[in-house]
Amino acid sequence: MINIAPLINLAPYGATVGRILLALIFVLSGYNKIVGYEGSAAFMGKFGVPDHFLPLVILTEFGGGLALIAGWQTRIAAFLLAGFTLLTAIIFHTDFANHVQYLFFMKNLAIAGGLLALVAHGPGPLALDTRGK
Repeated sequence: MINIAPLINLAPYGATVGRILLALIFVLSGYNKIVGYEGSAAFMGKFGVPDHFLPLVILTEFGGGLALIAGWQTRIAAFLLAGFTLLTAIIFHTDFANHVQYLFFMKNLAIAGGLLALVAHGPGPLALDTRGK
């Protein structure tokens, strides 16, 4: 097997791409809640979540996702998004008799795991957090 590691160091790019890929689901979900505000509020209400929490949900998803993309306050944003993701898994995806809901629950666990890796290891060198260091 050929070892290409000495030839190409992909670590900074891998960290950046991984951070952006994790962030996209939050930015898009937050945006969809903005443009479909009433529907999002109604969906949350079906699960007993008061609609006055929707602006906070949008701020968490959209703002937290943008912070991750920029690599700004990455550890804090990732920690808050990990907690948010686990909370949404528990509130919305615990009907394990429904295979789709089981998969959504597991997806949320995987996303939270990726976010906690960001908390532990930081954003990588291509981020606002590491600018000038």
